[in-house]
Amino acid sequence: MKNQLDLFDPVTNFISILNSKFLPENESDEVEFKSSKGGFSKDFWKTYSAFSNTNGGVIILGVVEKKDKFFFDGLSKDQIDKYQKDFWSNVNNPNTISANLLSNNDVKVADIEGNLFLIFNLRPAERKHKPVYLTTNPFKNTYKRNYEGDYLCKDEEVRRMLADADLSFSPDNRILPEFSLEDIDYSSLKQYRQLFASVRPSHPWSTADDKDFLMQIGGYRKDRKQKIEGPTVAGMLMFGKYLSIIDEECCPKFFPDYRERLTDIDEVRWTDRIFPDGTWECNLFQFYKLVYPKLTSRLPKPFQLSKGLRKDDTPAHTAIREAFINSLIHTDYSAPGSIIIECKPDEFIFTNPGTLLVTIFQFYKGGISECRNVLLQKMFLMIGSAEKAGSGVNKIMSGWGYAHWRTPYLLIENEPDRIILHMPMFSTIQQSTLTELKTLFGEEVEALGKDELTTLALCQIEGEITNIRLQPLVYRHKTEITKLLQDLCKNGYLIPENKSRWTTYRLNTRRDPNHFVISEKEDHFVIQNVDNTFVNVDSTFVNVDSMPVSVDSSIANVDSSIANEDSSIANEDSSVSNEDFTNIIENDKKSKGKIETLFSEEELGDELIPKTGKKLDFIELSSLITKFCSIDYRSIEEISAHVKRDKKYLKNNILPRMIKEEKLFRLNPKKNPNQKYISKK
Repeated sequence: MKNQLDLFDPVTNFISILNSKFLPENESDEVEFKSSKGGFSKDFWKTYSAFSNTNGGVIILGVVEKKDKFFFDGLSKDQIDKYQKDFWSNVNNPNTISANLLSNNDVKVADIEGNLFLIFNLRPAERKHKPVYLTTNPFKNTYKRNYEGDYLCKDEEVRRMLADADLSFSPDNRILPEFSLEDIDYSSLKQYRQLFASVRPSHPWSTADDKDFLMQIGGYRKDRKQKIEGPTVAGMLMFGKYLSIIDEECCPKFFPDYRERLTDIDEVRWTDRIFPDGTWECNLFQFYKLVYPKLTSRLPKPFQLSKGLRKDDTPAHTAIREAFINSLIHTDYSAPGSIIIECKPDEFIFTNPGTLLVTIFQFYKGGISECRNVLLQKMFLMIGSAEKAGSGVNKIMSGWGYAHWRTPYLLIENEPDRIILHMPMFSTIQQSTLTELKTLFGEEVEALGKDELTTLALCQIEGEITNIRLQPLVYRHKTEITKLLQDLCKNGYLIPENKSRWTTYRLNTRRDPNHFVISEKEDHFVIQNVDNTFVNVDSTFVNVDSMPVSVDSSIANVDSSIANEDSSIANEDSSVSNEDFTNIIENDKKSKGKIETLFSEEELGDELIPKTGKKLDFIELSSLITKFCSIDYRSIEEISAHVKRDKKYLKNNILPRMIKEEKLFRLNPKKNPNQKYISKK
């Protein structure tokens, strides 16, 4: 995205272009060098028209091309002065060019080591000013820009630009007087009305008959001056029968196409495809209903509750919906080509015929609503599937950022005119870090918010995290960061440790991916597992401020009156064990009461659990550690929790000796805050 905006900083980019030693690589679809040694460039105005009608660009007078190489032209000061006068006199002459789009700040003189250049910064013309053409006739005098240079627009392209320039009329508002309600697919209209009623249950339009309802939403219109009435283009596109839609009087080039290829097998062209094949009534509403669930099925779906109801939508789902709807309502249905929605293993691609009605800069900035098909936009808006305040692009960008994927970017093609939105599904977090987190917490970790995943990733890399460490990385107030950390603890991702004034947090490496959801009541916690079983945990004696609120280390004094007769309710995994409960009491001097465990020592298998306070010699302690680390790599935190010995004591006295005696081996040969150990090579 940044490269598409760089040209809006003219001085910096002009100088960098001219200072480059590789001039042959610098002329492109956005930069044009022109020789003016013998006079003002004759084809200057063609490039002026082309840049104005496309994405803007830079024209530099004073560079000559010889045998595919570029050299400085050596213009004099008198020549530069004359060319400036020639330009300003012609740019305001309608017989030369149709519109003056430049100000004094857009025309500059540059002096690079004694070489003079005249530089023009041409921004793309606004919709209402297009086409920008030579002389007084737009046909045969309008140019656009592509990778090969300036090309003359066809009459059909010019007509579409002229139609887009008319802000008073939306092309989908055109009445089709030869059509009737018989051309409407009533099944599609009925389904739309049902969805409309569910989104707006008390809306007065819900009681109208079909014709009146269509008139209210713009699908049917009367023109009293011309004394004609009938379905609109929007009404036909949204609810029409396919054969009626592709009639010459409506949209004969209509062909929506969904292509899914989720395999690398060359013989398999598509794993799924939805297009007008005669098996369904092809209109925009049915296309939306069929394709949108397929797009969202590939996004992470976290378990969220909103007002007691399950909520599967995330900002990433909103981003996909906005991109999909935008491709439908911004399509030029008179232009050649199809709406193509592509679903690939690593990205979504939305392609629609037509031109961009705002500049690239305005597109990324957002906040400007310029819609080609206003009535279609209204129809999707009424069922809660579209935006009208220019916030759609912002939601696409922020939603993809929420999913930690690379920023979506836009490509604009000509001949034919096409707009292509790429939405890559490449993570902005290093894959190795994300893999570690997914191993610890399961696939659900990808559905966390951007700040939450950033916190866990940094904690995984550095071994621990604090509020003050997060402040320059997460754009939240420190009190909001505290709540973020507490929520991660509450959901079992982090474990807090009090260290002087600051609380330090580390990853909960023993969290069960099938984690508990903990909700705090007046005097106890209610822990709900994924199988909807419950455990009431008495919290009257727990120091909540320092308590690690996680599945495996927060349960102190389990109420013996568990509201379930099944004694295995608390999860059969040994991660919820006596040692965790005992650890809470040792670390919390203010705690009072005794522990009634969920498991007896016999139920824990043959693991040896030493009694708190019992002194073990090196041989006994190393034997415990060796056995514990015999199956998998274990972190210092896991070893400390298992043998109930201080982490620093183990790190400084026990583990180095065991490594020296080759009873333990490091995962990483060098020092690493996330070091792990195993007892066999």
